[in-house]
Amino acid sequence: MAIKSKTELKNLLEHGDQASFLGIRVNLKTMPELTDVVADIIENRQKAVIANHNLHSLYLFQREPLLKAFHSQVEWCHIDGMPLVALARLFGYKAKRSHRITYVDWMDSVMERAARQKWRIFYLGSAPGVAERGADLLRRKHTDLQIRTAHGYFSVEPNSEASSQVIRSIREYEPQILMVGMGMPRQEFWIHQNRDALTANAILPCGAAMDYVAGAVPMPPRWAGRAGLEWAFRLSSEPSRLWQRYLVEPWSLAGPVLHEFVKSRFSAGKVSSTNQ
Repeated sequence: MAIKSKTELKNLLEHGDQASFLGIRVNLKTMPELTDVVADIIENRQKAVIANHNLHSLYLFQREPLLKAFHSQVEWCHIDGMPLVALARLFGYKAKRSHRITYVDWMDSVMERAARQKWRIFYLGSAPGVAERGADLLRRKHTDLQIRTAHGYFSVEPNSEASSQVIRSIREYEPQILMVGMGMPRQEFWIHQNRDALTANAILPCGAAMDYVAGAVPMPPRWAGRAGLEWAFRLSSEPSRLWQRYLVEPWSLAGPVLHEFVKSRFSAGKVSSTNQ
């Protein structure tokens, strides 16, 4: 079904396959469905941000007002991490493993569709040289892929000359898809602060997506992702950078999860008693 307007995008997010818990909202989309969402946005010449949530973003969401502001305006948000699937189930939603979509898995599908549909992609992020190396590999794999890159090592301060130049480069290229891989929450902050100036149809904060393609970061085995153990592979690959994210941050979420779970069960009990 084609999406005709931004209002319809909002309505689908608010009344469709949305799961809401702990203050966040996510769409329970499979990978092919999410690729179709991108296609609908482009075909109908809309502009929409397709964000994602995992445990790390949930942790940051509790502490960063600007990240809350960013997510309050996104049109779509998919699950990136099996713990979020588990939390959605805990709060009564019919989340499935297939609703977990990471860029390690999704990147190839987006690039294949872009090459076939002649969509232009602008990738902003990664260290100098890394994104272009990854783009070269993608061009070899996907014939006719149109992709331009710029590294993410520039001042993201509002109205900085470096940021303004990046925005001008994006406008000149006129991409249908803008992928911003500058790490969380830096990429989300930059998108939020510059959203009105960004001219791409689909705007995707994508973390280390191109780093994996280029081989700058070891690619987790896909069985680990399906088993919910990708975090362990990443931790073993980059322990000094990721130990706090995977070994400390989740514990800080235990209290909010327990509080909302008890609150939801108490509310459900009151409704049940009232209906008897």
